[in-house]
Amino acid sequence: MDELPLDQVRTLLAVVDEGTFDAAAAALHVTPSAVSQRVKALEQRTGRVLLMRTKPVRATESGEVVVRFARQLARLERDARAELGLSEGSGPVRIPIAVNADSLATWFLPALARVPQDPPICLELRREDESHTTALLREGRVMAAVTSQPEPVAGCSVRLLGLARYLPAANPAFAARHLGGAPERDLPRAPTIVFDRKDDLQDAYVRTLTGDAGAGAGPVRHHVPTSEGFRDAVVAGLGWGLVPEQQAAPLVASGELVLVAPRPLDVPLHWQQWKLDSPALSTVAEVVARAAAQALRRPAV
Repeated sequence: MDELPLDQVRTLLAVVDEGTFDAAAAALHVTPSAVSQRVKALEQRTGRVLLMRTKPVRATESGEVVVRFARQLARLERDARAELGLSEGSGPVRIPIAVNADSLATWFLPALARVPQDPPICLELRREDESHTTALLREGRVMAAVTSQPEPVAGCSVRLLGLARYLPAANPAFAARHLGGAPERDLPRAPTIVFDRKDDLQDAYVRTLTGDAGAGAGPVRHHVPTSEGFRDAVVAGLGWGLVPEQQAAPLVASGELVLVAPRPLDVPLHWQQWKLDSPALSTVAEVVARAAAQALRRPAV
């Protein structure tokens, strides 16, 4: 295989983005038969099945590689047109980013406010758990991600942003009722606030506290899928939870929350992005890195 024909690559991307062969044909202004033939030709050329013919269609693992290549190619083409002055009327540069909810609620949005807007950059944020944001990178759906994963996705670079510190906290009345003894004994039994079913933070903390790899937070779990709502649920006394330090510290100082265990939990956050010579992406990355250096804790040397 010498090359990947660009019309076939773009067609595969259109099918994945539109969800069906018919919708991709309409978007590309060709017939559904032409779309099907291009996808089949690309599969024959690569020797791989690239699409699962479901509704909507889904890229296979091999297909995700080609889709990511197609998105990177489109970005390079757009940047080249901008540098050549050929992008009149094409709108601002679009940078899709995956970021976890706690970063969004604390330091990330103020950072993005510092991104220069000449030329204009359109930021498209997708909220996802920090342990799962790299999946969006792998699928080519975002150009960059704030993630807890230090291993770079294929075709991406990675840098450490810093440590996001979480404090184990609870409403004082809740703590008196449920957490009057040793935290390693009480936390695995007490009602717990979790973000959603992907949230393993409280379980990981209990395992660290108890030294028991099979331990976890209590069986009563309240799911609260926003960072602000999570904090408010802890303040209201629904359960204990790990609250970002930026949110928890003022509430501990005011007495609205108390710490229920002696040690915090530090989660390393990394920035992963496509390896592209994209001025807009580089600008966003530098702004985020500078903001993280101020907002997050530095690892111990």
